[in-house]
Amino acid sequence: MGNLERRTGEGMADEQTTPGEMLIVSGMSGAGRSTAANALEDLEWYVVDNLPPQMLKPLLDLTELAAHALPKVAVVVDVRGRNLFAELPQALRELRDRRQLRVLFLDASDEVLVRRFEAVRRPHPLQGEGTILDGIRRERQRLAAIRENADLIVDTSRFNVHQLATHMVDLFSEEGAARHVVTVMSFGFKYGLPPDADLVADMRFLPNPYWNEQLRPLTGVDEDVRDYVLEQEGAVAFVDAYAAALRPVLEGYQRENKRHSVVAIGCTGGKHRSVVMARELAARLPEVAGVAVRVKDRDLGRE
Repeated sequence: MGNLERRTGEGMADEQTTPGEMLIVSGMSGAGRSTAANALEDLEWYVVDNLPPQMLKPLLDLTELAAHALPKVAVVVDVRGRNLFAELPQALRELRDRRQLRVLFLDASDEVLVRRFEAVRRPHPLQGEGTILDGIRRERQRLAAIRENADLIVDTSRFNVHQLATHMVDLFSEEGAARHVVTVMSFGFKYGLPPDADLVADMRFLPNPYWNEQLRPLTGVDEDVRDYVLEQEGAVAFVDAYAAALRPVLEGYQRENKRHSVVAIGCTGGKHRSVVMARELAARLPEVAGVAVRVKDRDLGRE
């Protein structure tokens, strides 16, 4: 796993984000800035990539005018700005006087950075006529002051992209926020499989309430249909076992930073059995830590 250094000092924010926060993301080329930026976007930060330091103050003015619309802003600033980048230390000092500000610096060992550039077959932005390692060394010199004054330093040498994204969620998600949202969707097989389903379960092993004249006009939302479905042999045993089987899956999705999934529960028309069982399953899944659950009925009311 990667290493995290924490810096403390006057003016440093705690690890939980608060409205009006600005995060500066910088660091070595190849250390994972794009992955970090994408993870922050998934956490509903407003992310600006490759912004010249001279534009930080106008951006700050804009976010202060639109505080409720832009409560959390992350700005990626790096050596792609070339000569403009030299003004970043001064710009950060001025910003810290006006705004809750943190600087995240992403780093990795020279050996790892060389391998990453070789893998994508791209030159280092400061390589010039030299080698990749020459470019890395020049970049370290330019970034030394930024690294020295960073609030958070993350060494990504042993992270893959999924692990880095997960680490960003650990650092910047708000307390109690869901790490994964699962939609439990009822549907009817006669209308086709949901194209966005990650997992599909078939409820046609249960007797169909459609053949009961009293239940036919009702739906799985109605208590009489729910009671009928759950009284059938195997119904409760299935939903209990399926919820237990989904636990390691949902925990694994979180480790791999998969933010959303769809569990589809089907019956013939998507009106009775699947509607009941989707709700029963959804009621059991919040027991999995870090998971938020919602229910969607794709075909209910279609008949």
